[in-house]
Order: sequence, then structure tokens, then C-alpha cells
Amino acid sequence: MVDYSIEWVVKQLDEFIELTKGRYKGSPEDMGVWWSVSGDSDSIKAQLPVVERIFDRFVPGWNNPPILYNLDEPTEQLWGRHRDLALRVKTFVEREQEIRCYLGDGAPNISASNLHPWVWSGAASLWQSGHFRSAVEDAAKKVNAETQNKLHRRDVSETRLFNEAFSEDPAVPGKPRLRRMSPDGSNTYRSMQRGARALAEGIYAGIRNPFNHESPHDIDEQVALEYLAALSILARWVDESELEEAA
Repeated sequence: MVDYSIEWVVKQLDEFIELTKGRYKGSPEDMGVWWSVSGDSDSIKAQLPVVERIFDRFVPGWNNPPILYNLDEPTEQLWGRHRDLALRVKTFVEREQEIRCYLGDGAPNISASNLHPWVWSGAASLWQSGHFRSAVEDAAKKVNAETQNKLHRRDVSETRLFNEAFSEDPAVPGKPRLRRMSPDGSNTYRSMQRGARALAEGIYAGIRNPFNHESPHDIDEQVALEYLAALSILARWVDESELEEAA
């Protein structure tokens, strides 16, 4: 099941494809040869931001390196590379269900944009440009910052922040707690608090901190998505927990 309107996406791409349809005009023996597109410049520029957002969705990193055109060269096929990409994306969108049927395994998929808002708002910009490692780093920073905001703390961060936040000890001045359920002292309560601490330590000690000490190579998109999913769980637990402050 897709999480977007196929009809709308195809309509936007079709409009751009029609506007950028071009051909060579003129004659080498007369006034020279130049490339001409069917749409006017204003219409193309108005449609371009919509199409580029569609590209961001289906082809992360499509503009890295940037697509540039030589406006001083009359024979330059202006908008040609954008149009080729629009044709490719249109084919994929129109036939995605068929492609998934024959190439996929029918497993459920996950969309990064449907993760917890803290995570996706931190990662979105870099993710859409294909910088997956940096997107994960920024998402981790965002979850840390939002947790600090909820606890009204700036003196600790990352693993220590979450260890103190989900501690089973009573809240004391300057150290409020997050309770995933009513602190009734039961095994379930202790398990839920311990699980939150363990997850946070795994994320910040096992994912975030190694990024600071390894060579700055990027990571695979699938690996990055799995990291964001882990961060989304932690963000949701923080967001849904009750804040306990010292009396």
C-alpha cells in the first residue's frame, strides 16, 4: 500500500514533462540552431518546486551534484535532465504496485516521514539530499534536545540524561523523572523504566558516539532508516511519559 496519491504525483510530473518538451529550431546555414521548449519560462519555474519535492521523495540525493545548465549555450537542452528524471519517476510511480508484486516479498515497509516528529524533523533536510549518516546524527541531537526541554535540563545529555530521566528513584530538585507508567513498584514498572534506559544507552553509545570517532564515511540508506526507527521508539517513549518533579 502506498502512502501518497499516485494520481496527483503523475499529474504534476505530466505537466512538467509537457512544459519541458523541446526540439531544436533554426538552421546552421541561417541564424544558427537553438533549443526550444514548449512551455513558457514562468510556467516551468512555477511547476519546478513541486516536481523537485517529488524527486526528493523518490530519488534521495538526485541533485548531488547539482544539475546545472549552460544558459549561454543556445543548443543546451534546457530542463532536459529534469525531464528525463521526471519520466523515470513517473514510470516508477505508475508501476510501483506491479514492481512490488514481482520484485518484492510482500513485507511491510516503513516510511521515514511517518516516524516520530522529533526524529523526522531532525533528519528530513539531510535525508532528502542523501546524507544519511548526518541525518541520523541530527535526529539523535533533536531527540536529546527535546528530552532536555521536557525535563528543563541542560546540565546533562545523551546517555546520562536518559539514565537519570528514567531512573526509578524519586524525583529530586533539579532531577525530574520520566515515568512510562504509574510508579507502583511492580516488576512491570521497573522493567519499562530499565528498558528505556537500555534503549537510550544502546542508541547513544552504540550509534551516536561511534560517529564521533569513525572516519566520516556515509552509511547505507537501509541502515540509516533502521537507526531512525530506533530513535523514533525512544522519542515516543519520552513524549508519552509522565513528568514527575520534586514536590
